[in-house]
Amino acid sequence: MHHSLRTKMLTKLLCPILSRKKREREKRWSLLLWGCKVFKLPQIHRKTSWKNLFAYIGPGFLVSIAYIDPGNFETDLQSGAQYKYELLWIILVASCAALIIQSLAANLGVVTGKHLAEHCRNEYPKVPNFILWVLAEIAIVACDIPEVIGTAFALNMLFKIPVWIGVLLTGFSTLILLALQQYGVRKLEFLIAFLVFTMAGCFFAELGYAKPEAKEVLHGLFVPQLKGNGATGLAISLLGAMVMPHNLFLHSALVLSRKIPRSVRSIKEACRFYMIESGFALAVAFLINVSVISVSGAVCSSSNLNPEDQASCKDLDLNKASFLLRNVLGSWSSKLFAIALLASGQSSTITGTYAGQYVMQGFLDLRLKPWLRNFLTRCLAIVPSLIVALIGGSAGAGQLIIIASMILSFELPFALVPLLKFTSSKVKMGMHANSIAITAITWIIGSLIMIINVYYLATSFIKFLFHGNLKLVEVVFLGIFGFSAMAVYLAGVAYLVLRKNKEASHLLALTTHENQHSTNESGNASLYSLPREDIASMQLPSRSGTVDID
Repeated sequence: MHHSLRTKMLTKLLCPILSRKKREREKRWSLLLWGCKVFKLPQIHRKTSWKNLFAYIGPGFLVSIAYIDPGNFETDLQSGAQYKYELLWIILVASCAALIIQSLAANLGVVTGKHLAEHCRNEYPKVPNFILWVLAEIAIVACDIPEVIGTAFALNMLFKIPVWIGVLLTGFSTLILLALQQYGVRKLEFLIAFLVFTMAGCFFAELGYAKPEAKEVLHGLFVPQLKGNGATGLAISLLGAMVMPHNLFLHSALVLSRKIPRSVRSIKEACRFYMIESGFALAVAFLINVSVISVSGAVCSSSNLNPEDQASCKDLDLNKASFLLRNVLGSWSSKLFAIALLASGQSSTITGTYAGQYVMQGFLDLRLKPWLRNFLTRCLAIVPSLIVALIGGSAGAGQLIIIASMILSFELPFALVPLLKFTSSKVKMGMHANSIAITAITWIIGSLIMIINVYYLATSFIKFLFHGNLKLVEVVFLGIFGFSAMAVYLAGVAYLVLRKNKEASHLLALTTHENQHSTNESGNASLYSLPREDIASMQLPSRSGTVDID
């Protein structure tokens, strides 16, 4: 009797309090939904659901554009023509490594609310921070070189314009692209993606005609082999074209444009969904790259080639590769290949522009207008492309793409090591820091990349010194200079690896079980943090003084 009476009294006392808290939560939730509508931001629902996955889709696919750019196509074509299917395992390893590394970049942004470049500025002294910024800018320029040359090749195939003139015209094509972005970047990206995937579909269809041996393809995928120094160089180019340094800065920044609940459960869900999205996007890119290598290997190793095609296979580049699609497209192969190549180069320009914006804002706290930022990058990429196109012609320009991809591979540790250090640190990531297994796997991947790079540099340089017909004085001078440069390279990597993280992050996620318990009691809605509007606004040029996000 007394027990039931006490229960009724407690119910009368607590019900108004509980209902008031519920009304407050609903009011905050309604306010947040209104904010999403006003700023036109993707909304993440309160309850855990697979429907939330669609709200996270975007950053991974934008990043994956860089995995099917002209640089990838060039390295794929040459590896297939020269070594058939022997280097397919590089694509498999690089795709798996890219999935893990890109997921870590997304996690860093989701958990801390800052992207990789901002963490570098907060963590390192001024001089190392400036050097890292310079290296990041060089990587962006190296990534833009294949876009410049690919666009020049496409214009050559479409309108018979000389390659060097096409290189100059790429500066104007960038301005046209940025002007079109004002009418909706997502529509433009959809059109570009449609054209690129059209070319991918053509390569898939060509597989049916080329009929590569399944056993040989599987052997190339799962049996690592590097026959000769040329194969090692192409392997490094493939690796650099797949795991690009600027993509790590880009992915960690793009995720900041999403509205994510600041609770442990919601942040884990966001990290999981971003990994799923990246996995799907990279799987598509992996299949495209494998199909390009397989078609190139099967066609160029065929005994039915005419003399002209045999000559093209010996020195294959993007400007000569349209004959590979002749069985599917007939006389239209050159035109459609050129259009898709043009679309591939321009779509990659978008990712390069965004990455350049975030790198400059993060390292230097400096912002430029998108057209100015892209024009500066494009001018730096045009200079070496124009010189090589004038001196070496089409073949020299194709070789420059390989060199640019190798530069990306050599620069990768200077973005990868800080990322691994930050995401493995509980000082920065709290309870969301990498597990021991993930830490071990990522450091093994990073170590293998650095070992391959140093091995190739050392062997190539020694071969050049002893077999380059140089005088003794030149050998000594170049030897001192070259090995000193390698020592500086290794010292820079060692500094990043051995330096302890000193700057603690302001964690946006809750990190203790007590806080997590209080979160479950008070509701997730009260722990939202607005997305980085400065990051979201950098993705589109302004029109009539306002930022309009589709």
